[in-house]
Amino acid sequence: MIEQAKNIRAKKMMLWFSMISISMTFAGLTSAYVVSKSRPDWLDAFQLPAELYWSTVTILLSSLTFWFAKKKLNVNSKTTQGLLWMTLLLAIVFVFLQIQGFSTLIDQGYYFTGAQSNVTTSFLYVLVVVHLAHLISGLVVLLVVIVNHSRLKYEANDLGFSLAHTFWHFLGFLWIYLFFFLYFLR
Repeated sequence: MIEQAKNIRAKKMMLWFSMISISMTFAGLTSAYVVSKSRPDWLDAFQLPAELYWSTVTILLSSLTFWFAKKKLNVNSKTTQGLLWMTLLLAIVFVFLQIQGFSTLIDQGYYFTGAQSNVTTSFLYVLVVVHLAHLISGLVVLLVVIVNHSRLKYEANDLGFSLAHTFWHFLGFLWIYLFFFLYFLR
């Protein structure tokens, strides 16, 4: 019993250390963004694509569906499974909207690299792509939760579900931070 409690505590700490590490990565990137704003080639009139606004709504909805799934975990298995699938669908829509946002940027003539690029859009691309890389890990975690839930692995111990739930909300919070950061510090 003591060994099991230590194991649970260790897994929770690993998740928190991972989230702190990810946060520090974005703290460094956003700090570099702020410092770079003083450059003479910084775009002052740059507008975020509408797809980034919609993706923000989508990630908020996915956090809500995952939250409801956790509330229903030991109450109604079919409802939980449906909410998990809805969370996955919303996550896929989020990724799609992010890709569409990149497409809009390219259509507007803003490129990541090359002669037609600038530091402003390069930072935007890096911030969003690094977040998407972490979101892909969140999608893998979500798929594992869906499979494990369908195999009834969370009836006796919901630690994996809880860890995934925490990580998913962290990713959502991280995107909200990035969105408002980019919105207010253009």
